[in-house]
Amino acid sequence: MTDARGSDGPTGETNARRAPGTPCWVSLMVHGPAATHDFYGALFGWEFRPGPQQLGPYARALLDGREVAGIGQLPPDRQLPTAWTPYFASDDVNRTAGTVRLCGGTVGVGPLDAGEAGRMALGSDPAGAVFGIWQAAAHLGTAVAGVPGTPAWNELLTYETTDVVKFYESVFGLEPVPETSTGRDYVTLRRDGRPVAGVHGVGDALPNDRGPHWMTYFEVADTDESVALLTGLGGHVLAPARDTPRGRTATVADPEGARFALLGRSG
Repeated sequence: MTDARGSDGPTGETNARRAPGTPCWVSLMVHGPAATHDFYGALFGWEFRPGPQQLGPYARALLDGREVAGIGQLPPDRQLPTAWTPYFASDDVNRTAGTVRLCGGTVGVGPLDAGEAGRMALGSDPAGAVFGIWQAAAHLGTAVAGVPGTPAWNELLTYETTDVVKFYESVFGLEPVPETSTGRDYVTLRRDGRPVAGVHGVGDALPNDRGPHWMTYFEVADTDESVALLTGLGGHVLAPARDTPRGRTATVADPEGARFALLGRSG
């Protein structure tokens, strides 16, 4: 995992349009949005306001009045797994969706308009990991970064990196940089020299019930305190807190089972 905060302002505001291929938003679809709002509101200090309703009931999470993430409601007749999904910026979602198909991926939703906010699609890479594509209009994406309660990093957990990295390179123009110092099957995806996401090949260590998937890391002030708060709110610890070169991390899940990670920065 690599620091991806880049050159945000002193308040963490990121109000500029994202370069194509850059993660710009994270969204979660759940069965019980009201309870989910309560959970993340208590954990990260988020408040909520209604957002585009093209995919059903949807709300944007706000931190100090600035948009950081979205939470929507799954159709009640579909028992789909709940999961955080990163959205990658695109200047033309129709063209990007076409490239996804040409490169062996699947487009499951869209492209479609999300009101005045922009235009979106949901797809999956050749290994099955789901991601979003976002063509911004009024809504540029996450408006603040580098402070507790905001997305800090997105990492793809997959079987092996070689083929799937070629997919993201071809679709989004990202530059793959393999990690050679540790012997891990890990590739950092860069845009204009800046790390924007990671791909971790873990082989048979993938969860049997989940398969390849994207994992969102959320910044917290203190990882251990956040883990304790999360368990008290009904969340679950999947991998205990541990120290890494970039900070102290823990892999967790919310009460509906959506997996994510907590990251307390070093220093």
